[in-house]
Amino acid sequence: MDRDDGPHVRVPEQRAPHQRSAGNVDLRFSVLGPVRARRDGEALPSGSPQQRALLAALLLRDGRTATAAELIDAIWGDEPPSQALATIRTYASRLRKVLDPQTLVSDAGGYAIRAGHDALDVTVARELAADADKARASGDRGQARALLDKALGLWDGEALASVPGPYAENQRTRLEEWRLQLTETRLDLDLEVGCHAEAVSELTALTAAHPLRERLRELLMIALYRSGRQAEALAVYADTRRLLADELGVDPRPELAQLQQRILRADEELARPADEPAPAPAPVRPAQLPATVPDFTGRASFVRDLGDRLATAEGSVMAVSALAGIGGVGKTTLAVHVAHRARQHFPDGQLYVDLQGAGARAAEPETVLGAFLRALGTADSAIPDSLDERAALYRSTLDGRRILVLLDNAHDAAQVRPLLPGTAGCAALITSRVRMVDLAGSHLVDLDVMSPEEALRLFTRIVGEERINSEREAALDVVAACGFLPLAIRIAASRLAARRTWTVSVLAAKLADERRRLDELQAGDLAVKATFELGYGQLEPAQARAFRLLGLADGPDISLAAAAALLNLEAHTAEDLLEALVDTSLLESAAPGRYRYHDLVRLYARSCAERDEEPPEEREAALSRLLDFYLATAAGVYALERPGDRLVDHLEPTECAGLSFKSRHAALDWLYAEATNLLSCVCQSSHPHTLRRAVDLLYAALDLGESGANSKQYEAAAVTVREATRGCGDARAEGRAVMSLANVHQLAGRFDHADREAQEALRLADTVKDLLPACWASNARGIIALYQNRHTDGEAFLTQAIEAFRNDENRPGEASALCNLSRIHLATGRTESAITLAQSGIEIYDSLRHALRGANGRYALGLALTQSMKLSDATNQLNHALEVFRDSRQRLWEGMTLFRLAEVEIASGRPAQAAQYSESALTVLRGIGGDWRRGNVLTVLGRALDGIGQTGRAQVCWREALGIYEELGSPEAQDVRSLLAPAAT
Repeated sequence: MDRDDGPHVRVPEQRAPHQRSAGNVDLRFSVLGPVRARRDGEALPSGSPQQRALLAALLLRDGRTATAAELIDAIWGDEPPSQALATIRTYASRLRKVLDPQTLVSDAGGYAIRAGHDALDVTVARELAADADKARASGDRGQARALLDKALGLWDGEALASVPGPYAENQRTRLEEWRLQLTETRLDLDLEVGCHAEAVSELTALTAAHPLRERLRELLMIALYRSGRQAEALAVYADTRRLLADELGVDPRPELAQLQQRILRADEELARPADEPAPAPAPVRPAQLPATVPDFTGRASFVRDLGDRLATAEGSVMAVSALAGIGGVGKTTLAVHVAHRARQHFPDGQLYVDLQGAGARAAEPETVLGAFLRALGTADSAIPDSLDERAALYRSTLDGRRILVLLDNAHDAAQVRPLLPGTAGCAALITSRVRMVDLAGSHLVDLDVMSPEEALRLFTRIVGEERINSEREAALDVVAACGFLPLAIRIAASRLAARRTWTVSVLAAKLADERRRLDELQAGDLAVKATFELGYGQLEPAQARAFRLLGLADGPDISLAAAAALLNLEAHTAEDLLEALVDTSLLESAAPGRYRYHDLVRLYARSCAERDEEPPEEREAALSRLLDFYLATAAGVYALERPGDRLVDHLEPTECAGLSFKSRHAALDWLYAEATNLLSCVCQSSHPHTLRRAVDLLYAALDLGESGANSKQYEAAAVTVREATRGCGDARAEGRAVMSLANVHQLAGRFDHADREAQEALRLADTVKDLLPACWASNARGIIALYQNRHTDGEAFLTQAIEAFRNDENRPGEASALCNLSRIHLATGRTESAITLAQSGIEIYDSLRHALRGANGRYALGLALTQSMKLSDATNQLNHALEVFRDSRQRLWEGMTLFRLAEVEIASGRPAQAAQYSESALTVLRGIGGDWRRGNVLTVLGRALDGIGQTGRAQVCWREALGIYEELGSPEAQDVRSLLAPAAT
């Protein structure tokens, strides 16, 4: 019998053609798992283990004939039964009836299977792997990874599962080795594209399952090092060296030892993927430049000068050109036009960002660097947190590449410096309202207004020569009234082009007033306002009102529904007005149903609203309606996500009904899409007459704080309203604001701060008999006391919370307190009552179809079941919770549930699986949950690593956890010291 040792199954030069049985059915076979046959998707009986061994032996011969003697040897080896030949014939006859005679054929005293080329999963996997090799060689790493994932996905457990015989055993070993090789290749690709944090979890489990496989250890060291876990990477080497010495009496292979030395040296080359073999892979090529305007006009000398500088960038350290000028002078248009003309000189791509430097909130450099790194192919998990680290990684990523970076609308040189490439062959174009004289090495360009000839050409290209030729003098009057400023000319020309009944003289007459005296435009901001005045003065009264009021909202953009609420109009009427503003270039359509201002236009719109054109009470009423809209809609989302929760009944009433949603997923989509606008509205509404509703909006949008996706913005809003309530004389608003901040501190692991705020919230709630913070503050103090090991206090607070929730007839709140009380009972050794309490909470949640909080209940029950050693039940409960948390986008709870599953695996004696869960928890909880929770995960990860023999790495995890606990003054520090003690002796 043929027993080849390599991972590839040989394909003969001549194959039988693809055969189909009567009825044109499709037969499929699998051996990468249990041996199975399917016809048109339906499983076929494959018989006894020996009969499946016969089928497997025939399938793995790629259509070649196997003699009876070879099949006997394959199934029974050296000890066949006396009737082996007759048994082979019986098995073949049975299989022929199940398959069909055209598939299993007799041939030259033996048997063969004639099936389609892609009928066997091994063949499919082999071809996917070959395609992955080709994709990798061509530089398409993403496609290579996807193909390898698809190939590995064909395995369904152990290959040839439960199939007896020496041939099956040999093939099982061969296929498992091939599977590992494919997995190593895919993990290698993971590291090459920056998915090192995600790879750590899988590599930890694989090194536990295959402790002597040095290539896996090498990949794990690289993944840890690139994740900023250098000490753990070195500990992996120490563990490997000790294991190889103990088990085999050998040292690690040279490649592993060299890797250790590179890590010790903090080799910068190791921080990024190694060079690919030829042909070199094509890196991600961003092409982010906005479209150039088709009617670009003039600026010939600037285009030539800037183009020449960019064309010679390859031979310079770095070409930096900074364009300065007043708003509307055409800096962005010129820069984008020049950048497009220079694209051929930057074959590795072009990056673009609007730095929003003219607005109140300029873009943060670290945020921009994160976006640039993603555009350059860096995975989220590989992007560091600090500005300096991101800037360093950005420069490293650009090294050796020729990329043009367009930094539009910069605030100042300090904002720009971290975003400059700094490497030969790259270049940066910068636009700003200020001259960047302090930007070393930059070529400064001062952009003035257009010449009259250029201005007239631009106006003509937009309006059309036919209308201009007969009224040339009137056209000159128009561009002169526009101050020869490109943006003003474009606004006026677009307005005229959209009105076929107007003549150029009509437009000139509209502009023939005192605004013409601003032609010279010598005062920057004033000139910008005068420019916008030209377009604004042509608006109909309803359009002008919409323009003024929409500019009041602080968010980066606004939806049609929110705009309609702010304007107090029906949606279709509001849409007509907004689209009219888009036509005049005073408003941009960011996406269908969403609108935004250019930052300077927003400032101008606000100045219009704040002068005598809009009374203060009308401005306040508009923002009040917007707040009403967000509060009513967020309350609806909360009610849909948490059915039966009385919180929404305690919120301030609104005059706006808000949006309604058909499903909780649609509701969550809205909440997360509007997060920035909603939280901006909270901050903007921190005035006495809107403060109560602003605080309640934070309550209703609780998911934004808990999920981790917007936790920093949510905390900033909570701090803003908390400060606004100090001394305001409204104890109700202050109590709720304090409670929101307490919740923020608790989620971030700042338990002392959280407890103080919750205590203050209780005091304030008691003075005004406000049930909302009274209930939730008691509940919060109970869980905080649990975290601080103050169990008697915690039980008292939670008992108080249960009574308060019952008095309020808030069943979900009662269930929450019951589940939290379950954890107190668990911490004090009352396991059975802990289980009962958690089950009581779950019953309430399930009766209300409260999926999200039901998941919190199952989380609590999973903990109690773990401690009572009902580990299978605990796993089921926690997996159920995990699915809901992921579906609800609750990253904090997703990460904590993964952590608890790791604890279950530790208790079950499966440290490899525990390590995998712990690593996944660390990845999910990155940046959220606070240091205390990270310390807990690291402690369990250390236990898991210690259990799989990676003791050095375990020590690293425990030392990091100990440092966290000692800094926080947490009692868990003593437990970790006891774990570290054996290593010290």
